[in-house]
Order: sequence, then structure tokens, then C-alpha cells
Amino acid sequence: MGYLPCLLSVIILALCCCVDAACSNGKCKLNDECSSNGDCGPGLYCFSCPLGFSGSRCVRSSVTDPFKLINNSLPFNKYAFLTTHNSFAIHGEPSNTGVPRVTITNQEDSVTQQLKNGVRGLMLDTYDFDGDVWLCHSFRGHCHDFTAFEPAIDTLKEIAAFLSANPKEIVTLILDDYVETPKALKKVFTEAGLMKFWFPVMRMTKKGGDWPLVSDMVAKNQRLLVFTSISSKQQSEGIAYQWNYMVENQYGDGGRKAGRCLHRKESSALDDKSRSLVLINYFRTFPLKPITCEDNSGGLIDMLQTCHDAAGNRWANYVAVDYYKVEHFGIFSFLLLILLLLKLKLLDSFMHY
Repeated sequence: MGYLPCLLSVIILALCCCVDAACSNGKCKLNDECSSNGDCGPGLYCFSCPLGFSGSRCVRSSVTDPFKLINNSLPFNKYAFLTTHNSFAIHGEPSNTGVPRVTITNQEDSVTQQLKNGVRGLMLDTYDFDGDVWLCHSFRGHCHDFTAFEPAIDTLKEIAAFLSANPKEIVTLILDDYVETPKALKKVFTEAGLMKFWFPVMRMTKKGGDWPLVSDMVAKNQRLLVFTSISSKQQSEGIAYQWNYMVENQYGDGGRKAGRCLHRKESSALDDKSRSLVLINYFRTFPLKPITCEDNSGGLIDMLQTCHDAAGNRWANYVAVDYYKVEHFGIFSFLLLILLLLKLKLLDSFMHY
């Protein structure tokens, strides 16, 4: 068993030893049995996961803030961030085209709520549609009435509002980009009021090495990182080409093979340290919410350890999942653990000074 699963086992054991026999009225703690959200304390909600545990228990509704855990004085690439796959593809979202939507959903909270709960990486699929830039979960590079979710500007304005209200937070957008209209993407970012937060490509670290300090990014108000999957837009629109700066494992079912962590074809090898950021995907090609709580726990734990080894002993900076709140001892515990390991490594370096 790897170091991360072992450490997680110790934490789980400690949590299980602290479970209250009976609680209610907002007094239930993490992992306590519950009957409604009102039973659980702050930062928790009542959740059931038949494949993971019997009954319902209080689980985390928000992730640990890495800048509070380790403060914001380290380079950006020393932190880890919860990332939602297809952040915009929200279950139950009404159609904005007048046509019933026939496509896959991957999340259940609004983007605003995701950000409030600690998500700091958002994966968005951008398309030309209806004379504008839209967010769609589609196929073959084309958006349709039945695969469209909403105009991109609506989601981007949510992000702008969050950054304005939270002046010490940093958000990363990872775009699966199918927009072919010249300058359309930069135009919608401008109209959404996001350019004042833009982290410029010229400040992004190439050829490995550390990124700027988070405290410096905050001081300069350069708190929005945007990456596109179209290489030409780095030159034409000033939007960073994703795989110049990060490595990424295979997405979908190909990224869930036990004991293997393969890079996606667009990415260089995971152990290519000329790219300082590491993105780890862990979600099914076709998401199944009832079993996602199990995916977002034990399987994810093992994959993070496997990908750490494949990435040259580097922990993930971005951990991308479906239905991010659906877990038991999974997502939220994991990011906390990754951050703790980073902190321990830093403390170890100080000890050898």
C-alpha cells in the first residue's frame, strides 16, 4: 500500500473512533449518522452512499482552503485544488434553448455554489452556437439545441462575482475549446468583466520551476488562470495553451485503470518536469451518480498515489471529478492529505537546512 492510502487509513480510523452514538439539531459531526441536513454541523450535510456505508452520514460540503492550511506564501504550483469536470453540466438545469436537453450531466451545484464550497478549478466546454459562445456538452465539435447548457457569459459572470467578493482567492479555468470564431473567446471574457483578474501568459512558468507566489498573484490581482486546448490562441488571444504548462492523465474510463496512470495524447509524459502543473482526472466516461460516491473515495485514493509515482513523485495540483460532493472519506479528505504531504515535505526541507 502506498503512503497516501496508509495515511488516509489512519485519519479514517481516528474519525470513526469519534462518531457520536446519537445526535441531531446541528450537533452531528463528520461521519455521524443523520436523518436530515439539519442534523449536521457547519460545513456538513446528510448523505447516503449505499456502496460505501449503511444509512446516512454527515459528510463535508466544502473543501479545506489550501491558503489557510499552508498560508499563501508559497509558489502557486505547491498547492492542490479541487476541480469539477464539466462544471457547467448541472443536473436539473433548465433548457435555455426551448428544446429538451439530451446529454450527460456531471455536477449538481451551480458554479457559484461550487466556488463557495471550495472548488477552484472549473472545466468548461466552449462552443460557437447561436451567434455566440456557449457552454455545451456535445460531440464532434458542434453544439446543438439539445446539448447546449447556457451562454458562456452567464457562467463567466458568476466567476467574476466570486472573484470580486473574495479578493484572496484564485480560480483556474480549463477549457475544452471548440470556438472557431476569431477573438470570440477573449471578447466574452472581456464582456463578463474578467480581464481585470487575468493572469498573463508572460508570467506563466515555462521549462519547469516554480510559479509566482500566491501572495504576489493576489497582490497584483492576477487571480484568474485560463487555459485553452487550442494552441494558436496563446498567440492570437493571449490565452495559455494548456499543455505548454501542465501534464494531464487520460480522462474517462481510460484514466481509471488500477495501477496505471497514462497521459492523455495531447499532454507530454506525466514525468515531464518542464511542465510544473499536474492535472489528474478521475471520472467515468459515462457518469453514474449512484456509484460516484465509491469512485470518489477508495479508487481515487489509489489513483492519486499511482499518478504521484508516474508524475515523478509530484502530487496533483488539480484533481478533477464528477459530482464532487458525492463521496465518503474521498475528495475533501484527499485534498487535505495532499496539502499536508506538501507541507510535510516543506518542513523536511527546512530540517535539512
